[in-house]
Amino acid sequence: MPAYILRRVLMLFPTLLGVSIIVFLMLHITPGDPAELMLGERATDAAIQEIRENLGLNKPLYVQYGLFIGRLLQGDLGETIMTRQKVWIEVKERFPATIELTFAAMIISCFFGVMFGIISSIRQHSIFDYLSMIGALIGVSMPIFWLGLVLMLIFSLFLRWLPMSGRLTIGVDLDVITRFYILDAILSGNWTALRDVLWHLTLPAITLSSIPMAIVARMTRSSMLDVLRQDYIKTAKAKGLSEFKVVIKHAFRNALIPVVTTIGLQFGILLGGAILTETIFAWPGVGKWMFDAVMKRDYAVIQGGTLFIASTFIIINLIVDVLYAVINPRISVK
Repeated sequence: MPAYILRRVLMLFPTLLGVSIIVFLMLHITPGDPAELMLGERATDAAIQEIRENLGLNKPLYVQYGLFIGRLLQGDLGETIMTRQKVWIEVKERFPATIELTFAAMIISCFFGVMFGIISSIRQHSIFDYLSMIGALIGVSMPIFWLGLVLMLIFSLFLRWLPMSGRLTIGVDLDVITRFYILDAILSGNWTALRDVLWHLTLPAITLSSIPMAIVARMTRSSMLDVLRQDYIKTAKAKGLSEFKVVIKHAFRNALIPVVTTIGLQFGILLGGAILTETIFAWPGVGKWMFDAVMKRDYAVIQGGTLFIASTFIIINLIVDVLYAVINPRISVK
């Protein structure tokens, strides 16, 4: 196991190198000058040239890429063009918001997705099975930005039950300790702020959970149906074990492998930045930060943020692979 983990960690570096090359080239072949975006349309040529000189934008591409890799090896993701702030500092400020939103969405999607998948598998061809799978198909097919706007229209504008945007209502005091607002509210014993944070988290979390929930439900049902047809399940039933023990103790654990893979991939995707959801609900996370950077052609943010997202995704995949052997002892790592 340690050797396997070490190999996977070493694979991280060529993968990130390839990602950095692709992102760097794609940014520089697209039209537009970051210096002009910074200074505006009325900027003089001398001012634009000075900015390009200071940022190194007038150097050849291979020189710019070499400078970027040199800073990266020193743990420096660069500075944002618009605010001149360190990219790593802005990542630390925004990533907790994305983690909070992602965990909330994955808790919703895993709980309901697994539950619907298990019930559909043991009640195959029932009305519940058909309705849950139709719902899963709709969830996968529905554009997430459209769902977010519809939920916002219903629950924020018409019913006025939930807020439209942000993480905290203006005027609600909260001592920011870790930048995880839920944790900060609990640590400070501020239950008013905790209710407000959860209130703001509800709509974006439900919106973000729609696609993962549908995928997890379909995968759980498919995997459970395959396991329930195995001979050892029939033997367990013949021994007189209750349906609950057969399903949960024997079937579900052996059906978890593809489900865990699916959950891990979805978690990595969401944790990397739910751009549409964060943009719609003005959620101050990595996704909205990256969207704003693309609109402003902020090279440092896009390059550094993409590498951070890629690293997060690869690490989560590594954790999922290691969990295989923990969940199912029949799997050995060689």
